[in-house]
Amino acid sequence: MPAFICTTCGTQYPASEAPPTGCTICLDERQYVNLLGQAWTTMQSMRPRHFNAFRRHEPGLIGIGTTPVFAIGQRALLLRTGAGNVMWDCISFIDDATMEIVQALGGIAAIAISHPHFYASMVEWSRAFDNAPIYLHTADKRWVVHPDPAVTFWDGDTRSIAPGVTLLRCGGHFAGGTVLHWADGAGGKGALLSGDIVRVGPDRKASFMRSYPDLIPLDASSVQHIADVLEGWKFDAIYGAMWDSNIPSGSKEAVAYSVGRYLRAISIPPVDQHFTGGPVR
Repeated sequence: MPAFICTTCGTQYPASEAPPTGCTICLDERQYVNLLGQAWTTMQSMRPRHFNAFRRHEPGLIGIGTTPVFAIGQRALLLRTGAGNVMWDCISFIDDATMEIVQALGGIAAIAISHPHFYASMVEWSRAFDNAPIYLHTADKRWVVHPDPAVTFWDGDTRSIAPGVTLLRCGGHFAGGTVLHWADGAGGKGALLSGDIVRVGPDRKASFMRSYPDLIPLDASSVQHIADVLEGWKFDAIYGAMWDSNIPSGSKEAVAYSVGRYLRAISIPPVDQHFTGGPVR
Protein backbone atom coordinates (compact mmCIF):
# COMPACT_ATOMS: atom_id res chain seq x y z
CA MET A 1 0.00 0.00 0.00
CA PRO A 2 1.26 3.53 -0.73
CA ALA A 3 2.13 6.07 1.93
CA PHE A 4 0.35 9.21 0.68
CA ILE A 5 2.11 12.60 0.81
CA CYS A 6 0.25 15.92 0.94
CA THR A 7 1.36 18.00 -2.03
CA THR A 8 0.86 21.30 -0.17
CA CYS A 9 2.83 20.72 3.05
CA GLY A 10 4.78 17.58 2.13
CA THR A 11 3.68 15.51 5.15
CA GLN A 12 3.71 11.74 4.61
CA TYR A 13 0.94 9.65 6.18
CA PRO A 14 1.03 5.93 7.06
CA ALA A 15 0.48 3.45 4.23
CA SER A 16 -3.19 3.02 3.33
CA GLU A 17 -5.34 1.86 0.45
CA ALA A 18 -6.84 5.34 -0.01
CA PRO A 19 -5.52 8.79 0.94
CA PRO A 20 -6.82 10.53 4.07
CA THR A 21 -9.87 12.74 3.62
CA GLY A 22 -7.79 15.79 4.58
CA CYS A 23 -4.35 16.79 5.80
CA THR A 24 -4.26 17.53 9.53
CA ILE A 25 -1.31 19.88 9.10
CA CYS A 26 -2.91 21.92 6.31
CA LEU A 27 -6.26 22.23 8.05
CA ASP A 28 -4.57 24.20 10.85
CA GLU A 29 -4.61 28.01 10.51
CA ARG A 30 -0.81 28.13 10.25
CA GLN A 31 -0.95 26.28 6.92
CA TYR A 32 -3.63 26.10 4.22
CA VAL A 33 -5.49 23.74 1.91
CA ASN A 34 -4.73 24.26 -1.78
CA LEU A 35 -7.43 26.35 -3.44
CA LEU A 36 -7.87 23.55 -5.98
CA GLY A 37 -8.55 21.11 -3.16
CA GLN A 38 -6.62 18.57 -1.16
CA ALA A 39 -4.19 16.64 -3.36
CA TRP A 40 -1.85 13.74 -2.71
CA THR A 41 1.14 12.03 -4.25
CA THR A 42 3.42 9.13 -3.33
CA MET A 43 7.16 8.59 -3.23
CA GLN A 44 6.86 6.28 -6.21
CA SER A 45 5.07 8.95 -8.24
CA MET A 46 7.67 11.57 -7.37
CA ARG A 47 10.77 9.56 -8.28
CA PRO A 48 10.61 9.96 -12.07
CA ARG A 49 10.32 13.77 -11.76
CA HIS A 50 12.35 14.77 -8.69
CA PHE A 51 15.84 14.42 -7.28
CA ASN A 52 17.74 15.83 -4.32
CA ALA A 53 20.51 18.41 -4.62
CA PHE A 54 23.35 18.87 -2.12
CA ARG A 55 25.25 22.00 -1.10
CA ARG A 56 27.94 22.48 1.52
CA HIS A 57 27.21 25.52 3.68
CA GLU A 58 30.35 25.22 5.76
CA PRO A 59 32.67 22.40 6.83
CA GLY A 60 30.52 19.75 8.49
CA LEU A 61 27.17 21.13 7.30
CA ILE A 62 25.51 20.03 4.06
CA GLY A 63 22.10 21.10 2.77
CA ILE A 64 19.79 18.60 1.06
CA GLY A 65 16.83 19.88 -0.95
CA THR A 66 14.45 18.58 -3.59
CA THR A 67 14.30 19.85 -7.15
CA PRO A 68 11.97 20.81 -8.70
CA VAL A 69 10.75 22.44 -5.50
CA PHE A 70 8.11 20.37 -3.74
CA ALA A 71 5.47 21.47 -1.20
CA ILE A 72 6.85 24.11 1.22
CA GLY A 73 10.29 23.89 -0.36
CA GLN A 74 12.51 23.69 2.74
CA ARG A 75 15.88 21.99 2.64
CA ALA A 76 17.22 19.69 5.33
CA LEU A 77 20.68 20.01 6.87
CA LEU A 78 23.09 17.15 7.45
CA LEU A 79 25.28 18.03 10.42
CA ARG A 80 28.38 15.84 10.51
CA THR A 81 29.84 15.15 13.94
CA GLY A 82 32.35 12.72 15.38
CA ALA A 83 29.52 11.04 17.27
CA GLY A 84 27.45 10.46 14.13
CA ASN A 85 25.55 12.65 11.71
CA VAL A 86 22.41 14.55 12.68
CA MET A 87 19.75 15.37 10.11
CA TRP A 88 18.10 18.68 10.99
CA ASP A 89 14.56 19.18 9.73
CA CYS A 90 13.28 16.85 7.04
CA ILE A 91 12.15 16.86 3.43
CA SER A 92 9.55 14.71 1.75
CA PHE A 93 11.61 13.11 -1.01
CA ILE A 94 14.20 10.37 -0.72
CA ASP A 95 15.54 8.01 -3.38
CA ASP A 96 18.35 5.50 -3.88
CA ALA A 97 20.84 8.16 -4.98
CA THR A 98 20.14 10.22 -1.86
CA MET A 99 20.59 7.21 0.39
CA GLU A 100 23.86 6.28 -1.31
CA ILE A 101 25.28 9.80 -1.02
CA VAL A 102 24.22 10.26 2.60
CA GLN A 103 25.56 6.82 3.51
CA ALA A 104 28.90 7.74 1.95
CA LEU A 105 28.91 10.86 4.15
CA GLY A 106 28.49 8.72 7.26
CA GLY A 107 24.77 7.99 7.31
CA ILE A 108 22.32 9.44 9.83
CA ALA A 109 22.54 8.66 13.54
CA ALA A 110 19.67 10.94 14.59
CA ILE A 111 16.97 13.18 13.13
CA ALA A 112 15.73 16.33 14.88
CA ILE A 113 12.95 18.57 13.58
CA SER A 114 12.04 22.15 14.38
CA HIS A 115 8.25 21.98 14.04
CA PRO A 116 5.39 20.02 12.39
CA HIS A 117 5.56 21.73 8.98
CA PHE A 118 8.90 19.99 8.45
CA TYR A 119 8.00 16.51 9.72
CA ALA A 120 7.66 15.61 6.02
CA SER A 121 8.63 11.95 5.37
CA MET A 122 10.55 11.64 8.62
CA VAL A 123 9.63 7.98 9.21
CA GLU A 124 10.75 6.92 5.74
CA TRP A 125 14.05 8.75 6.23
CA SER A 126 14.51 7.08 9.62
CA ARG A 127 13.87 3.62 8.21
CA ALA A 128 16.36 4.25 5.38
CA PHE A 129 19.09 4.76 8.01
CA ASP A 130 18.67 1.91 10.50
CA ASN A 131 15.63 3.41 12.24
CA ALA A 132 17.51 6.51 13.36
CA PRO A 133 15.73 8.12 16.33
CA ILE A 134 13.57 11.14 15.48
CA TYR A 135 13.64 13.82 18.19
CA LEU A 136 10.44 15.88 18.47
CA HIS A 137 9.33 18.09 21.32
CA THR A 138 6.45 16.56 23.24
CA ALA A 139 4.48 19.84 23.08
CA ASP A 140 3.86 19.10 19.38
CA LYS A 141 2.94 15.43 19.85
CA ARG A 142 -0.63 15.95 18.59
CA TRP A 143 0.71 16.89 15.14
CA VAL A 144 2.45 13.57 14.51
CA VAL A 145 0.31 11.93 11.84
CA HIS A 146 2.71 9.04 11.17
CA PRO A 147 3.50 7.40 14.53
CA ASP A 148 6.52 5.11 14.65
CA PRO A 149 8.75 3.55 17.32
CA ALA A 150 11.63 5.71 16.06
CA VAL A 151 9.84 8.88 17.20
CA THR A 152 11.40 10.03 20.47
CA PHE A 153 9.60 12.80 22.34
CA TRP A 154 11.66 15.04 24.56
CA ASP A 155 10.42 17.46 27.20
CA GLY A 156 11.77 20.54 28.93
CA ASP A 157 13.80 23.38 27.47
CA THR A 158 16.98 21.66 26.21
CA ARG A 159 18.08 18.25 24.95
CA SER A 160 21.65 17.27 24.06
CA ILE A 161 21.69 14.75 21.20
CA ALA A 162 25.45 14.72 20.54
CA PRO A 163 28.50 16.46 22.00
CA GLY A 164 28.11 20.16 21.22
CA VAL A 165 24.71 19.61 19.58
CA THR A 166 21.78 20.83 21.69
CA LEU A 167 18.10 21.25 20.95
CA LEU A 168 16.55 24.42 22.40
CA ARG A 169 12.82 24.77 22.80
CA CYS A 170 11.86 28.32 21.82
CA GLY A 171 8.13 27.90 21.16
CA GLY A 172 6.64 30.64 19.00
CA HIS A 173 5.54 29.31 15.63
CA PHE A 174 4.48 26.09 17.40
CA ALA A 175 4.37 25.27 21.11
CA GLY A 176 7.31 22.89 20.73
CA GLY A 177 9.18 25.09 18.26
CA THR A 178 12.85 24.08 18.41
CA VAL A 179 16.20 25.33 17.15
CA LEU A 180 19.47 23.40 17.13
CA HIS A 181 22.62 24.90 18.63
CA TRP A 182 25.88 23.66 17.11
CA ALA A 183 28.77 24.74 19.30
CA ASP A 184 31.46 24.01 16.68
CA GLY A 185 29.65 25.81 13.87
CA ALA A 186 30.93 28.99 12.23
CA GLY A 187 34.54 28.06 12.92
CA GLY A 188 33.90 27.49 16.63
CA LYS A 189 31.88 30.66 17.13
CA GLY A 190 28.64 28.66 17.24
CA ALA A 191 25.70 28.33 14.85
CA LEU A 192 21.93 28.04 15.08
CA LEU A 193 19.95 25.78 12.76
CA SER A 194 16.65 27.59 13.10
CA GLY A 195 14.05 26.28 10.65
CA ASP A 196 11.11 28.70 10.69
CA ILE A 197 11.30 29.39 14.41
CA VAL A 198 13.72 32.22 13.66
CA ARG A 199 12.96 33.05 10.03
CA VAL A 200 15.79 34.66 8.06
CA GLY A 201 14.62 37.34 5.63
CA PRO A 202 16.15 38.76 2.45
CA ASP A 203 17.72 41.59 4.48
CA ARG A 204 19.67 39.04 6.54
CA LYS A 205 17.65 39.93 9.60
CA ALA A 206 15.09 37.72 11.32
CA SER A 207 11.34 37.62 11.81
CA PHE A 208 8.81 35.60 13.74
CA MET A 209 5.31 34.55 12.71
CA ARG A 210 2.50 32.32 13.85
CA SER A 211 1.66 31.65 10.20
CA TYR A 212 3.96 32.55 7.33
CA PRO A 213 1.62 31.75 4.40
CA ASP A 214 -1.41 33.33 6.09
CA LEU A 215 0.54 36.32 7.49
CA ILE A 216 -0.58 35.87 11.10
CA PRO A 217 1.93 37.64 13.36
CA LEU A 218 3.34 36.19 16.54
CA ASP A 219 2.48 37.84 19.84
CA ALA A 220 5.04 40.00 21.66
CA SER A 221 5.50 37.70 24.65
CA SER A 222 6.35 34.73 22.42
CA VAL A 223 8.92 36.75 20.48
CA GLN A 224 10.49 37.99 23.71
CA HIS A 225 10.63 34.40 24.98
CA ILE A 226 12.56 33.33 21.88
CA ALA A 227 15.00 36.17 22.50
CA ASP A 228 15.37 35.18 26.15
CA VAL A 229 16.07 31.53 25.27
CA LEU A 230 18.76 32.46 22.74
CA GLU A 231 20.41 35.09 24.94
CA GLY A 232 22.42 32.54 26.87
CA TRP A 233 23.84 30.75 23.82
CA LYS A 234 26.86 31.73 21.76
CA PHE A 235 26.34 31.79 17.98
CA ASP A 236 27.65 33.73 15.01
CA ALA A 237 25.83 32.02 12.10
CA ILE A 238 22.22 31.07 11.47
CA TYR A 239 21.02 28.55 8.92
CA GLY A 240 17.30 28.92 8.28
CA ALA A 241 14.75 26.80 6.46
CA MET A 242 15.53 27.56 2.81
CA TRP A 243 18.68 27.36 0.69
CA ASP A 244 19.60 31.04 0.96
CA SER A 245 18.03 31.90 4.32
CA ASN A 246 21.34 32.08 6.14
CA ILE A 247 23.24 34.70 8.13
CA PRO A 248 26.89 33.63 7.88
CA SER A 249 28.19 35.99 10.57
CA GLY A 250 26.96 38.54 13.08
CA SER A 251 23.71 36.64 13.51
CA LYS A 252 23.39 37.11 17.27
CA GLU A 253 23.41 40.86 16.80
CA ALA A 254 21.00 40.51 13.87
CA VAL A 255 18.53 38.56 16.01
CA ALA A 256 18.70 41.12 18.82
CA TYR A 257 18.05 43.94 16.33
CA SER A 258 15.23 41.95 14.72
CA VAL A 259 13.48 41.30 18.02
CA GLY A 260 13.44 45.02 18.78
CA ARG A 261 12.28 45.87 15.27
CA TYR A 262 9.47 43.32 15.45
CA LEU A 263 8.24 44.42 18.89
CA ARG A 264 8.19 48.06 17.83
CA ALA A 265 6.30 47.26 14.63
CA ILE A 266 3.49 45.39 16.38
CA SER A 267 3.22 47.89 19.24
CA ILE A 268 2.88 51.28 17.53
CA PRO A 269 2.51 52.47 13.95
CA PRO A 270 5.81 53.28 12.27
CA VAL A 271 6.62 57.00 12.50
CA ASP A 272 6.13 57.63 8.78
CA GLN A 273 2.60 56.21 8.94
CA HIS A 274 1.16 58.43 11.68
CA PHE A 275 -1.90 60.31 10.41
CA THR A 276 -1.46 64.00 11.11
CA GLY A 277 -4.93 65.21 10.21
CA GLY A 278 -6.32 67.15 7.30
CA PRO A 279 -8.11 65.91 4.21
CA VAL A 280 -6.96 62.72 2.51
CA ARG A 281 -6.19 63.36 -1.16
